[in-house]
Amino acid sequence: MNIILASASPRRRELMKMITDDFTAVSTDADETLPAGIEPAKASEYLSQIKADSAAAKYPDAVVIGCDTTVICDNYILGKPKDNAQCRAFMELLSGRTHQVITGCTLMYKAKMATFSVVTDVKFRELTDEDISLYAASDEPYDKAGGYGIQGKGALLIEKIDGDFFNVVGLPVSRLNIELKKFIKSIKGE
Repeated sequence: MNIILASASPRRRELMKMITDDFTAVSTDADETLPAGIEPAKASEYLSQIKADSAAAKYPDAVVIGCDTTVICDNYILGKPKDNAQCRAFMELLSGRTHQVITGCTLMYKAKMATFSVVTDVKFRELTDEDISLYAASDEPYDKAGGYGIQGKGALLIEKIDGDFFNVVGLPVSRLNIELKKFIKSIKGE
């Protein structure tokens, strides 16, 4: 059975290889605009469905996996920082505090769909202005939700995590592995 990972993220592609080497990664051109009033905690599941729908239209005979990761602090979604000033603002907000990283995943095959999300709590240590300046001056924050990469230099900002490390990187590997096996069995009628 063909598996499509609807993601352009190199991090997700690497993590997916832990589950299987037998997949194709594709980028989607899905409109990722969130509807007005959506709860921040539901945004990642919503966006994962949009991405899965977009890929499923192009690959109707494949199992499609759509994923989206959101970083939430004070009930506010921190996207990818657009510039140094926004990155600094994110770091100042996260400094010394715990926030949530939620990855929503949607599995789709023809009319069948399953969606779930995994939440990990991440606590930043108290950051100095120098910590923030050095990190914001690097290239690392600008293509990552919340403006940091836990698998890179962003690890230096973190005091502790409670939950799935790989979820923070962008793919809840263990849970996705379990859900994907169940989903494929249900398709095959097992």
